[in-house]
Amino acid sequence: MAGCRPLAYVLSLPFALLSLVLSLIGAVVWCIGSIFSCLCPCCACLATLVNFAMDLIHAPVKVIQWFIDLIPC
Repeated sequence: MAGCRPLAYVLSLPFALLSLVLSLIGAVVWCIGSIFSCLCPCCACLATLVNFAMDLIHAPVKVIQWFIDLIPC
């Protein structure tokens, strides 16, 4: 972050809350996918599902950083 941008932070809050819900869903998918990949490591499709779940978990942070970088002042 290149400085304090309170307007960007306030504008990003509704989207961050929505992505927080998605990250909770991603955490559940990640747990289930990890359990199944331990049971059957030959399933390559589970690896992509777990990677997608990790992207969902990181979504709130990415959304806030994107908004902060988007608004110049």
